[in-house]
Amino acid sequence: MSSSTPHILQVLAGPVAPLGPAGATSAIAKRPVAQPVAIGPLGLAGDAQADLRVHGGPDKAVHVYAWAHYAQWQQELEVATGLPQPLLQAPGAFGENLAVTCVDEAGVCIGDHWRAGTAVLQVTQGRQPCWKLNLRFGVPDMATRVQKSLRAGWYCRTLQGGVVQAGDALELLERPHPGWTVQRLLALIRDRECNPDVLGAVLDLPLPPSWHKLFARRLEQGLTEDWTARLQGQV
Repeated sequence: MSSSTPHILQVLAGPVAPLGPAGATSAIAKRPVAQPVAIGPLGLAGDAQADLRVHGGPDKAVHVYAWAHYAQWQQELEVATGLPQPLLQAPGAFGENLAVTCVDEAGVCIGDHWRAGTAVLQVTQGRQPCWKLNLRFGVPDMATRVQKSLRAGWYCRTLQGGVVQAGDALELLERPHPGWTVQRLLALIRDRECNPDVLGAVLDLPLPPSWHKLFARRLEQGLTEDWTARLQGQV
């Protein structure tokens, strides 16, 4: 396999555990899995999510994150905080299930079919970061930073169950919407896009219910959503 071929650097999973000092719980602290792991309709065997209202489920079965982003986060956060960032020394800092190389948000599109090991995954949406990232990193505005950067990762549903392990190639099988990268859609959310022509085109995409609702509301009301609770928690 060529060094420029998209592939899985690490497979990660983890249980629900306490997070932060205020009694929150999360399964964001994923750990590497050495052996091959089965992927089914709800994600990786042995993986969990704390709040099933907003995490997990068929449309967010697998969270994917680009390992290439880590070096940039390391540099930015060390400058911002004056502190080293030990979480960024290895994959799993962002709660991803698949740490991948040679592909990122600019290189995957909504609706893509990707073979990962013997499984087939479909890209459903980008991640909308939440306040638990603030606790995870000890950086009060980490979720906002991730949203602004567009280095948020993406979710997939499982079209065909199978087995994955570190080193497996990622093979693009189908790309029905080549103009609609995850990065482009995350930018529309970040930039509070309300142009009816743009939103009409977005709503023609195979969006999961949560994203369809978001963009439909913008089209109907000409207004964007309040991000305070998602990015900062209940303040």
